[in-house]
Amino acid sequence: MEDTLTYSYAGSSSLLKRGALEELFLSKYSEVQKNTGAPCFFWGSVSQPFILARCLITLSNIVKAGFNLPPFQMALIKDPIVTVGDERLRFEGFSHCAGVYARIDVLPGGLDGAFLENGTINVDFNQSMITALGSIRPYEKIILSIGEKEVGLYTEKKKIIERKVPLPEKWIKGLGTVQVYLSESEELYTFNKIQAQQLFRGMPKGVVKCDYFLIVRGNKPTFSPVQSADGVCIGGLHRLRLLESLLPYTDYMKVFGHPKRQSVTWQLYMGNITFSFSLSREIWRGFSSEGAVLEGLINDVPDEWIDALDKYAYANQSFNKIMMAVEGNINIEKAENLTARLAAMGLLGYDVDTREFFYRRLPFKLSRVLELNPRMKNAEKLIEEGKVEFVSIKNERIEARVEGTDVQHTIILEEGKERCTCEWFIKYQGERGPCKHVLAVKKLAGT
Repeated sequence: MEDTLTYSYAGSSSLLKRGALEELFLSKYSEVQKNTGAPCFFWGSVSQPFILARCLITLSNIVKAGFNLPPFQMALIKDPIVTVGDERLRFEGFSHCAGVYARIDVLPGGLDGAFLENGTINVDFNQSMITALGSIRPYEKIILSIGEKEVGLYTEKKKIIERKVPLPEKWIKGLGTVQVYLSESEELYTFNKIQAQQLFRGMPKGVVKCDYFLIVRGNKPTFSPVQSADGVCIGGLHRLRLLESLLPYTDYMKVFGHPKRQSVTWQLYMGNITFSFSLSREIWRGFSSEGAVLEGLINDVPDEWIDALDKYAYANQSFNKIMMAVEGNINIEKAENLTARLAAMGLLGYDVDTREFFYRRLPFKLSRVLELNPRMKNAEKLIEEGKVEFVSIKNERIEARVEGTDVQHTIILEEGKERCTCEWFIKYQGERGPCKHVLAVKKLAGT
């Protein structure tokens, strides 16, 4: 039976099918026209120029960092992805190894200017920009201009322009994964300024090769090499030193942990500016190589829906799946699948404070992200070649066999858990996303 809803209008009621309402939603947002030719997205000043400058320098240092790469691979580095929308500015970037993600949010109360259009640009901060940022004094007035092709910084004495550069492929992959982890993370601790500084002063020196654990005893947080039941596991603890320069300006700090320990996020609050800093589970596992986005790519979504939702996010700037489901009368499960799809494509970022996604208008074709996930492509190939065979489907338990190179793999999906006999699954136990065999079975079964 089709889902129906009754609406009253002008004293009469009419019965509309859910499918008809979804068509109205598609029609409404397919007509949205993006202003792709806007020369300027934002022009104005910031209320905390000195703090923003310190944050941008820290972000630049993070982008230049590479914790598991040899020096010769450090030559090609890019700087912030800058997003204008929802009356705020966001600057994002990854370390060169993609194991550290950072984002600066300049909130509406910290900006005085004109938001002419929403959009995103990726630029490379050269030494002239870093030098200019380093010379900014407290309360010195600066003007920022952010447009489709360049980012400008204007002070009383200098004018620095940085041009648009290509978005690194590794970043496109990492943007999808890190948003999945952020949306699943939970707030664990809040530390005041003194607690935060004490915590960092107790950080061990040098490169830390073993796991450390954040624990709190009384009101004192500390890092310990000894595992405890309530400890927050942190791999590559020394990466946190990238935040030390911001601690003197931090009002307080929050820590968010992923329930499966895939990432830890540290959020620093400085007036109308927040600085988010996410660490991958281990140094050698950058966010770009994780498989968290693959679940969001299992269910096929028609191109018309992707296009409409992209324009919905563009028009609304925030992306609340509940509100979207209500407005379009979309089944909540379908809304979650659509949201996962857009997040996997990197078009949605996630704010751990508001618990909402935000739109990020990336400069690449929507289909490109699918080409960056070979496991999903291999899963689709297994289906096309008829190598997936279902053994039994009953009581929410699925057992299947998938033909491998020289062996058949057994896959079992049961009660939200999955198992496979392939070497990939045995090695990672699902921590790095599903293997191609599980993906193929899930996709073919429509789960």
